Amino acid sequence: MQAPMRSALFVPGNRPERFTKALAAGADAVIIDLEDAVEPSAKVAARGYIADFAAEHVQTRFLVRSNAADTEWFDADMELCRAYTSIAAVVLPKAESALQIQRVRELTGKPVIPIVESARGVLALEALAAADGVQRLAFGYLDLMLDTGTRPNSQGARLLLDHIRCRILLASAAAGILAPLDGVHPDFRDLETLSNIAIQVRDMGFAGLLCIHPAQVKAVHAAFAPSDQERDWARRVLAEFERTGSAAFQVDGQMVDAPVIERARRIMASVV
Repeated sequence: MQAPMRSALFVPGNRPERFTKALAAGADAVIIDLEDAVEPSAKVAARGYIADFAAEHVQTRFLVRSNAADTEWFDADMELCRAYTSIAAVVLPKAESALQIQRVRELTGKPVIPIVESARGVLALEALAAADGVQRLAFGYLDLMLDTGTRPNSQGARLLLDHIRCRILLASAAAGILAPLDGVHPDFRDLETLSNIAIQVRDMGFAGLLCIHPAQVKAVHAAFAPSDQERDWARRVLAEFERTGSAAFQVDGQMVDAPVIERARRIMASVV
């Protein structure tokens, strides 16, 4: 079974002293960033830091967020990602077409996590999700709001972002890929709002969130953990299924059939 990805923690590629700390922060995945966190003059050095780290930690697995496919740094980023087995997947920002995914695959052979963060990306969701090699989608809603002129922290923003979240979920499910990741919450001190967002997207069907600070990881994991009541219900459903061998029975006065049994299995599988 695929390991959960409730949290994917970014660490700047030009801060090599933070790589090991990020990997020790407890996140389900670490993304070493070559894009937004690294200024243009530091990108060559950042690639060197990542190469050195990957060569020295061959048993470690991490992800790399490359620069966008239309930038001057893209090809060198792909060369880096192809060269090291420690780099488990490419996180592709500003993803807007299946051809971009194809280029990543041809140049690296690695799985791809496209970040949908523009109007063009939203309109290409079905093609992105169905492209060969896509592991799951991620939502970059901060950039998306810039692209659409949406005012952050407004009722209008919530309406737009939830609409796009629904589209990302549907495209992912239809393509048969892993559940998507929601975007970063920029105020890493505001764990209450982060927790509320995590609970909402968890209930929608997202797998987890992108994180920008180690302090966010614990809050995200707590939000995605099944409650004691959910675990107890799931155990009883599966115990009754094992006892009866029936595909239809009752638990707590509620009818249980195949989809409910599968939900119980997923709850128990999410207990980490």
